[in-house]
Amino acid sequence: MSEQSFRRAPTRTMSEATLRDVLAPLFRRRRLVILSFCGLMLGAVVAAFYLSSTYEASMEVLINRERIDPAVTAEQFSQTAPLTPVVTEEEINSEVQLLLSRDLLEKVVIANGLQEREKQSIWSSLKPKQNEGTYISKAAERLGKKLKIAAVKKTNLIEVSYKSTDPKLAYGVVQTLSNLYLEKHISVHRPAGSFDFFAIEAEKYRQALQESETHLANFGRDEGVAAPDIVRGDLGLQVANSIAAFHQARQVVAADEQRIRDEEAQLKSTPARSPTTEASNAADVLLQGLQASLLAAQIKRTQLTMKYDPSYPLVQESDKEIAETETAIADAKKTQYVNQTTDRDPTYEFLRQDISKTQADLAAQKATAAALEHSIQSLKLQMVDLDQKAVKQTDLIREAKANEANYLLYLSKREQERTSDALDQKRIANVAIAVPPSVPVLPAYSPVLVLLIGFLLAVFVSVGAAFVSEYLDPSFRTPAEVHEILNMPVLASVPRQAA
Repeated sequence: MSEQSFRRAPTRTMSEATLRDVLAPLFRRRRLVILSFCGLMLGAVVAAFYLSSTYEASMEVLINRERIDPAVTAEQFSQTAPLTPVVTEEEINSEVQLLLSRDLLEKVVIANGLQEREKQSIWSSLKPKQNEGTYISKAAERLGKKLKIAAVKKTNLIEVSYKSTDPKLAYGVVQTLSNLYLEKHISVHRPAGSFDFFAIEAEKYRQALQESETHLANFGRDEGVAAPDIVRGDLGLQVANSIAAFHQARQVVAADEQRIRDEEAQLKSTPARSPTTEASNAADVLLQGLQASLLAAQIKRTQLTMKYDPSYPLVQESDKEIAETETAIADAKKTQYVNQTTDRDPTYEFLRQDISKTQADLAAQKATAAALEHSIQSLKLQMVDLDQKAVKQTDLIREAKANEANYLLYLSKREQERTSDALDQKRIANVAIAVPPSVPVLPAYSPVLVLLIGFLLAVFVSVGAAFVSEYLDPSFRTPAEVHEILNMPVLASVPRQAA
């Protein structure tokens, strides 16, 4: 059996071991104990000094139920979907990865100037100068390692913390990370540019509605009629009345023509005049005239005979005139005159006048019928034109209503998106900063606690080192060990003297 094996064998029972025996290795290895204790305490002091200048800024992110935005549909008012009942572990892990996304860390680095610290590091000074992007990437990688992001168990919270020797820098990093994270969360959970899209569409349909209303307002002025449907209805009634009047005029024309034919036939068989009185008288008036002529002729002969001879021609002529007058007086006394009076026949005159009146009425009725026929044709053409104008006006009204409906739809959607954007700007989303970051005032670790832990660690390590060194040392240290292990009597022992 080797000496070390003998040493490992228990020499005494636990009841025989004393406190001196237990503490003896510490005194034998007091140099090792003191050196290890002092070294560890010095390290604890250095660690306490370094950790006392380290500040930690933190925040807690609460993952709520998803805020369901109104769905983009063709309806004016969208129905909201039911809320998600619970927050799953996958959603929390997704938010953790979103916090650690590369672009987000690079923006935090740029916002807090962490790339400048990377340029001033010892390792960067030993390497050739690199471009700005390289320093930003390295700083982002270092930031991702220094950030402590973990989901709190059995909660919907995510704890984010960052340590730095500068309390303002620690706060700035966490604060910038929270702002950028909320913006990125909103951007990835909501479609980008939806408000701009609905605003553009609403403006487009507003202009289209304005143009449609302008065309509709100018329709009456351009076409000369404001309400073609109403006018067409009135014209239809006028056409119906005109057609009825036209047929009535044709009937009157036919009746007048037949009446003229009948009256002309009656007129041919009716005399134009008829006698009214008849009287028989002698020729008294004639006799009186002849007698006066005879007397005048006799007076003339007497006057001539007083001057001339009876054979004178003038006297003879007077004699002849007297003889003829006497003969005529004798004939007149023998003659009888019949006086008959006639007048126009009243039936003939009535028929003639009625024919003239009927012919005038017939001409008027024919003119009326021709005018009505022309008016009916004109009204029908106007109705056809009004029909086309009514169709055009209906198209304009339909287009205006369609543009108005689309404008109201996209206006409503635009306001919904405006509300969603306003809620997003107010951070009303499915995540919220439950515990916002603040500028740390106290260091991350208490120096007293660090020194206490360092002291306890130094005591434990120094004592342990002494016992381990004692255990690994194969030499004999007391006469008792020699006697117990070798079972040999010790004649003399010389204590070890320090040099």
